[in-house]
Amino acid sequence: MLAAGEIGEVPAAPCCPESGDDTKNTEEKSDVDTVALVGSERLSQGSDDDELSYVSAFIEKEVGSDLKSLKKLGKLIEQMTESKVKLEEQVLTISSEIPKRIQSALKDAEESKQVLNQFLEQETPLFSSINSHLLTAQPWMDDLGAMINQIEEIGRHLTYLKWVSRIEELSDNIQQYLMTNSVPEAASILVTMAELDIKLQESSCTHLLSFMRATVKFWHKILKDKLTSDFEETLAQLHWPFITHTQSQTVGVSRPASAPEVYANLETLFCQLLKLQASDELLTEPKQLPEKYCLPASPSVILPIQIMLVPLQKRFRYHFRGSRQTNVISKPEWYLAQVLMWIGNHTHFLDEKIQPILDKVGSAVNARLEFSRGLVTLILEKLASDIPCLLYDDSLFCHLVDEVLLFERELHSVHGYPSTYASCMHILSEETCFQRWLTVERKFALQKMDSMLSSEAAWVSQYKDITDVDEMKVPDCAEVFMTLLLVITDRYKSLPTASRKLQFLELQKDLVDDFRIRLTQVMKEESRASLGFRYCAILNAVNYISAVLADWADNVFFLQLQQAAMEVFAENNVLSKLQLGQLASMESSVFDDMINLLERLKLDMLTRQVDHVFRDVRDAAKLYKKERWLSLPSQSEQAVMSLSSSACPLLLTLRDRLLQLEQQLCFSLFRIFWQMLVEKLDVYIYQEIILANHFNEGGAAQLQFDMTRNLFPLFSHYCKRPENYFKHVKEACIVLNLNVGSALLLKDVLQSSSEHIPATAALNEVGVYKLAQQDVEILLNLRTNWPNTGK
Repeated sequence: MLAAGEIGEVPAAPCCPESGDDTKNTEEKSDVDTVALVGSERLSQGSDDDELSYVSAFIEKEVGSDLKSLKKLGKLIEQMTESKVKLEEQVLTISSEIPKRIQSALKDAEESKQVLNQFLEQETPLFSSINSHLLTAQPWMDDLGAMINQIEEIGRHLTYLKWVSRIEELSDNIQQYLMTNSVPEAASILVTMAELDIKLQESSCTHLLSFMRATVKFWHKILKDKLTSDFEETLAQLHWPFITHTQSQTVGVSRPASAPEVYANLETLFCQLLKLQASDELLTEPKQLPEKYCLPASPSVILPIQIMLVPLQKRFRYHFRGSRQTNVISKPEWYLAQVLMWIGNHTHFLDEKIQPILDKVGSAVNARLEFSRGLVTLILEKLASDIPCLLYDDSLFCHLVDEVLLFERELHSVHGYPSTYASCMHILSEETCFQRWLTVERKFALQKMDSMLSSEAAWVSQYKDITDVDEMKVPDCAEVFMTLLLVITDRYKSLPTASRKLQFLELQKDLVDDFRIRLTQVMKEESRASLGFRYCAILNAVNYISAVLADWADNVFFLQLQQAAMEVFAENNVLSKLQLGQLASMESSVFDDMINLLERLKLDMLTRQVDHVFRDVRDAAKLYKKERWLSLPSQSEQAVMSLSSSACPLLLTLRDRLLQLEQQLCFSLFRIFWQMLVEKLDVYIYQEIILANHFNEGGAAQLQFDMTRNLFPLFSHYCKRPENYFKHVKEACIVLNLNVGSALLLKDVLQSSSEHIPATAALNEVGVYKLAQQDVEILLNLRTNWPNTGK
């Protein structure tokens, strides 16, 4: 930083000149500055040549080559002089202001330096004073910290004692209420104590927690035992439980005189037991099946319902555990039917007597479902213990699965058991059991397929004598197979997880593929008789399975599986983004692979049939192909046009084959068949008969008669305008039968046409749309009835 004396060495620019020398020097300096300012832009651009070119351009612009323009020089000099003076004033102003600003900035900096030095001088004694004060106050701070710690410790002890006092106070209140037989008040106090226990769970005072829990447990047991005893006595007066259906009906019908009092006691005790629910959940560890069953989390059954379930649980364990004759592992239907009967017997009582009590206290619990949940737990425990014993006995295991599925269906459909609750399907979904289920399902499905294909009626439709029902002409084996797949779907539909359902879906797809392979093998054995009954039955079967799978693909259940499969594929990066997009947009379905394979097999079989019929027709057309089209009499020479005798074998063969396949194939397949056949026949007749011969007037007329009056009508039963399927033949007949004048005119038009001026309009005018211009020229050249022009 510069000192103040050094700043004075910078000369200050004078405000105005005081002598001639000074003025001269100033002017010279101003001229230099002006030149520097004016030429700064040009110097930035480059060189002296640029300056000269600028000056010469300026003079050329102002003066030019006209000598008269020299009169402007005086005025131009005055303007330049004024500009020079203005520039000098600006330079003087700037040169006078800058030093002042610098002077001011330096002055401010000097003042700031002085203030900073003052602060630094004050900081040293202040720092020493603070350190001295801290050293003096340290003993006081240590003493004060110890006192605060003591106060906090005393506060914690006081709070601890308050909690103990509060617990003892609540305990004394419960004791006093029980001594006066005020059970409802005692139960309410126990609820408060249980809530305090829950609040204390985050505390680290283990002894206090133990004391609280022991106190709650003590009074809970006393109250629970007393209320349970009274509640069971009241239930006994109502003849609970209702073992038979008639017993449950008589409860509401036969009402003794004391019934109102009994029901009042029932309500009172039920409500008091409900109050013990919180403490019961704290003290009672709920019984849980192993984690491998993946049961959904659910609260324990409410205490009053637990007590109501006790006699039924005893009966269940008595009959279906141990060495009782009713505990037969091969008869799961016994205990499953028993539980369903108990649920049915008690439904009315629970809905009419217990549910109103729960509604009255504002509980969201459904009495009937809570009761069912408790009984279903017995089933789950029983299945978990029995399944390992019969896992490898196929018949017993399959029977168990069948009975469980029937039980589940009735439980959900009749008794409204929610699918979100723990159910038997969770037990069957356990990995070992589920894999065994898949294996058994596959084994029995394959056995069923073997038996249905080896049956004598495998290829006969069940509804062959009922025309309205037998539109698809489905053979028995295909219908039984699709029924089998439908049954499998119903069996796994209620599985709790999408991953398990997808595994069953893969089993179904494997079975479809296996059945397709079996059909292919039988088809190859019958390929020599591709028009035979069995071959057509196989084709009908393939078509039916493909149609049903396509219909299933739009079913909500399989659409949900498709969504689940898409999520699995996305997680595992199994499919490309395009395939995932197709699945997400529903462009494809879970059965697409199977449908594509079946459609390919269907097309292959249809092609074989078409080729077979076409060969027969082609063999029958040999005589017709050799017809002497050049020498046939004209239409005017014949009284009545009749079918060519050589065409009879062709048409008879074609008619017989069409009738045969119409009877054996379903409507949709036959439509595809005859359309494929017509396409081949159209090309064959056009290429092998028409283009291979020349035609006089009679020959062309006979060909048109054979086609339009005999061949085309064979297909009129299947469509309204069969000639539209024989486009080549129809248009060739039109060209061959044009009268001579029209034919000559058309020929001239075709010869004079070019790529830029096609003869499309002329062709369309005579009814030709399919054939190309070159084909029409060839056909015209096949005509022999041209007039003799002397050429």
